[in-house]
Amino acid sequence: MTSILPEASAPKVRPDVAQLPAYVAGRSALTALTAALASNESHFAPLPSVLDVLAAEAGRIHRYPSMGAVEAREAIAQHHGVTPDEVAAGPGSSGVLQQILSAMCGHGDEVIFAWRSFEAYPILVTVAGAVSVPVPLRADEHHDLPTMAAAITERTRVVLLCSPNNPTGVSIGAADLDDFLAAVPPHVLVVLDEAYIEFQRGPGVDSLDFYRRHPNLCILRTFSKAYGLAGLRIGYAIARPEIADGLRRTAVPFGVNRMAQAAAVASLAADAEITERTGAVAAERSRVTAALRLAGWDLPDSQANFFWIRASDALREDIVAALGAADILVRGYAGDGVRITLADTATNNRVLAALGHRAGFAAA
Repeated sequence: MTSILPEASAPKVRPDVAQLPAYVAGRSALTALTAALASNESHFAPLPSVLDVLAAEAGRIHRYPSMGAVEAREAIAQHHGVTPDEVAAGPGSSGVLQQILSAMCGHGDEVIFAWRSFEAYPILVTVAGAVSVPVPLRADEHHDLPTMAAAITERTRVVLLCSPNNPTGVSIGAADLDDFLAAVPPHVLVVLDEAYIEFQRGPGVDSLDFYRRHPNLCILRTFSKAYGLAGLRIGYAIARPEIADGLRRTAVPFGVNRMAQAAAVASLAADAEITERTGAVAAERSRVTAALRLAGWDLPDSQANFFWIRASDALREDIVAALGAADILVRGYAGDGVRITLADTATNNRVLAALGHRAGFAAA
């Protein structure tokens, strides 16, 4: 006989989890003509050397991958001049961030981040049982680092900095980061999320130099963007050995599959090709930005593979509609603006044509 428990006795997820907003992924292309510019994916085909490695690895997928992604960690460590003990891998940088928050935060601990920034931050903080402390961006789209430092309390365990910031594309400067790290208590972990750092050109931050000088700094990176491995899911953190060990302990067993590990090693060996590709994106970024500014649009200086238009909801809807009519998918953020991924020259020209002159759109 089947017994039905009273509703109050039925299992329930945590109330804070039940109230979480779902992570909104960028829409995928509907047809071959659709320009999918909503997810910041690489528009380049996979590197031939990576495809060769994947073809060879496909014959071994009946075997578990390396539990600790040992070969990948060794390649990452050699690439950055650190030791494998300072590297932790995970399924994308968001997966590694979940490991960081699990390792560092207990119930009620606080995590500070700029807002708007990466949409997964408040979700992952809540999943860890911690409390989000969002600090609004400055009017120029930069992190308000003095206000973030002032927001640190005795419950703060982690501060998240995204540079270049997603979705605004703006980077943190070296002098500002120096001042901020000097103001952060040494027991608070500062995570510098550099998912888009390979696209940076011009003045920026030598994060490895900062890491060597600040024991409480953790660098977070991914192979999803510049390296074009978004479909394989592998990212990594560089942190002091005791912190990196904690991240490996909180990882899902075998969470980074063997295809992703092999592709990461092959990608790091193709550094010249990656630099050529990111250089092409940066050149298109300069061209598109200049054209849009000439057409009356107000854009911040992006250092990522996308650009940002701060917009009222009415303007945001106009932009998304105009691009949608041209079969171009972009990412709109209610109350904030629109993020548009850069692609090849022909696709970027479609974006420029669809946006036209700023005067033809709703008031900001």
